[in-house]
Amino acid sequence: MPSTTPPPRFARTISAEEMAALPIRRYEGEVHVVASPAALEHALADIRAERVLGFDTETRPVFRKGESHPPSLAQLATARAVYLLALQRLDCSAALGEILAAHAIVKIGVGLAEDMRQLKLFFAAGEGSNPASFLDAGALARRHGVKQTGLRNLAGIFLGFRVPKGKRTSNWAAVRLSPAQIAYAATDAWVCRELFLCFEQLGLLGADGPA
Repeated sequence: MPSTTPPPRFARTISAEEMAALPIRRYEGEVHVVASPAALEHALADIRAERVLGFDTETRPVFRKGESHPPSLAQLATARAVYLLALQRLDCSAALGEILAAHAIVKIGVGLAEDMRQLKLFFAAGEGSNPASFLDAGALARRHGVKQTGLRNLAGIFLGFRVPKGKRTSNWAAVRLSPAQIAYAATDAWVCRELFLCFEQLGLLGADGPA
């Protein structure tokens, strides 16, 4: 598929200097760590009513060759809140499988192929095997000529703010997540949803809608 040119006010790249000049933004809305059946039911009531979810996962870091871990968190951002599903503390497999398979709900993220590969370690055989309505923000941006398609670059180019780095290599399997971990995880999912709304407003979705 040939690349198209992004709208004039968006560049194909953003320099380190341009990025550093942007204001820092973090998600400042409601965040719920979902670690109990009651919290999961509350989250599902909101999630099922959504048309688009920002989606991300976090996995305990690996420090030895050949080592691997299943995802510790699945982050889902709605218009009202961000939900952090504590996958190692609560059996969310049926609920998450339902969300991933829902055709009526777009799930947008960055690097979704890796997220889904990691989630295969979480699901039992046959579960979560029919994901639907996924949209990779980085892949979409590439099809419109953007050269830098990581989450933080996309936020700078399309949303005009800088997302701080920080806690990616922390222990996401911890029983109690720190405020910094929660803010980091929630922000990434929220940014993905904001990118969808921006793409939609700019008319960039077109035939490149969710798969």
